[in-house]
This record gives sequence, structure tokens and C-alpha cells, in this order.
Amino acid sequence: MAARFLKIATVYFVLAIILGIVMGITHVFAYASVHAHLNLAGWVTLAIIGLIYKAYPQAAGSRLANWHFWLHNLGLPVMQGSLFLMILTGTESFVVGAIIGSLVLGIGILLFAINVWKHVTE
Repeated sequence: MAARFLKIATVYFVLAIILGIVMGITHVFAYASVHAHLNLAGWVTLAIIGLIYKAYPQAAGSRLANWHFWLHNLGLPVMQGSLFLMILTGTESFVVGAIIGSLVLGIGILLFAINVWKHVTE
């Protein structure tokens, strides 16, 4: 499970870097919040979680870790894709997607927190 988290973290890192490069080249920085969330909730958070799961394999082997992985990686793209489309189109019609994605991501993070408290011991 640790390797899955680390590998998907690098995917978000590459996406965030590409978006940052595009913003820099075009001088259009309207998508800075999408760029920041991909870096923080995608790259940094998932990489740290992967390292935690590497250090605590009993947590990585739990069903909570699997549920967290899938909820995080369904919620984050929906949230950020919706936010991107809201900015691109200038309309609030994608706010529902951003809310749903945020809630799914939040549930995944809650499951991670429960997993840490349940399985990470000294």
C-alpha cells in the first residue's frame, strides 16, 4: 500500500508541475489554487502518507488504508477538476462537483486518521 500512495503522489506532482509551467508560460495565474491543491493534497499529503504506511505496515495492510486510497483519489480529481472548470468557464455551475469531491476527500482523510490511531503504535 505504501508504494501505491507514493506512486500516485508522483502523478499529482507531475500534474501540478505541468500546470505551474503552463501558468508561468501564459502568465495566467487564475489556476493557482488548483496548482496548490494538487501539490498539497496530492503530492505532499499522499507522499507523507505513503511514508507513514512504509513505517507502519500494519496500518498499510488494513481495509481503512484501501478505502482511504480510493476515496482520496476519487475525491481529489473531482474537486480539482470542478474547481478548474469553474475558473475556466467563469460559472458556479461546477460548485456541486467541488463540494462532492471535497466531501469524498475529507471522508478519505478521516479514515486515514482513524487508521493511524488504530494501527500506529510505538
